Amino acid sequence: MITIYHNPRCSKSRQTLELLKDKGIEPEVNLYLDSPPSAEKLKDLLDKLGLEASQLVRKSEAYYKENLKGQEITENELIEVMIKNPKLIERPIVVAGDRAAIGRPPEAVLEII
Repeated sequence: MITIYHNPRCSKSRQTLELLKDKGIEPEVNLYLDSPPSAEKLKDLLDKLGLEASQLVRKSEAYYKENLKGQEITENELIEVMIKNPKLIERPIVVAGDRAAIGRPPEAVLEII
């Protein structure tokens, strides 16, 4: 099973979903803005991506700039902030088994499928 954490308003997310479908893959689509991942799930995604929470944060988002930039914040605190403000989560994330990739560029997800 392949899952995409998808934001339909994001062009890279739409391109990544289209790329998967072009390859004959019908992924499970998780609209993470509507249903944010739990702390446990986000930690699992980070493990599969091989990233720390700070590497998965969209630093261009207004919330980050206004509330987090330059702040000392722990990994667990940042995960909680990302759950409460899912726009901060980089997108799209594609998960295939025990591997995950961020679709920036969309072709990056091909390495895991």
